[in-house]
Amino acid sequence: MQQIGQLVERRTGADVVFDYLYDEIVSLRLLPGAKISEAEIASRFDVSRQPVRDAFSRLGNLDLLQIRPQRATEVKRFSSQSIRTARFVRAAVELEVLHHAVRAWDGSMEEELQANLDAQSDAIEAIDIDAFHTLDYQFHRLLCKAGDVEFAFEEIAQKKAMVDRLCVLSLMHHDRMVPLLEDHNKVVNCIKAGDEAGAVEACRIHLSRLDATIDAIRNTHQGYFED
Repeated sequence: MQQIGQLVERRTGADVVFDYLYDEIVSLRLLPGAKISEAEIASRFDVSRQPVRDAFSRLGNLDLLQIRPQRATEVKRFSSQSIRTARFVRAAVELEVLHHAVRAWDGSMEEELQANLDAQSDAIEAIDIDAFHTLDYQFHRLLCKAGDVEFAFEEIAQKKAMVDRLCVLSLMHHDRMVPLLEDHNKVVNCIKAGDEAGAVEACRIHLSRLDATIDAIRNTHQGYFED
């Protein structure tokens, strides 16, 4: 509780609650359909209900919480249509980012990208799923930076949030991290070689790897879906 209190001093209560719940939901420590109490969260973080409401609202805007008047707030179940929309928009933005990254490449980002790839490899060797997921997030931010379109990552991150829980489920199998790293390496190699078409194709394959996971999760965890 003391550590939480120190965090609240540096940031708003809503920020702290949002970050905590976002991590709990995306990591699947809070499963789709789980009920959460505004009063319980306020008590846990020693804040009033208003910052909790603000955090809930932000999570609702990310399609992660279902907030209904006079009824319990629930962790949002997966929506097939929302996932489809989010993935379509994210792909459109990310593929455009790669065009910019290839055209803007001057080698200045090589060391930073390679450090990230090396860290991903270390995470795979350690079977550290949380670390790999974080590094994957950072990798896509670095691609935006390489293309001098860092503003685009806000859109990518927003759409990514809608499917991050599915990504976590897919990464629970250690062998599924390996092809993702291979994709990342291909993308970077194509950027360095000035191969726009190759970078785009590698990214399309990368983003499509979730297709089979979505189908499998629907078959084995139908209760996670609302439609």
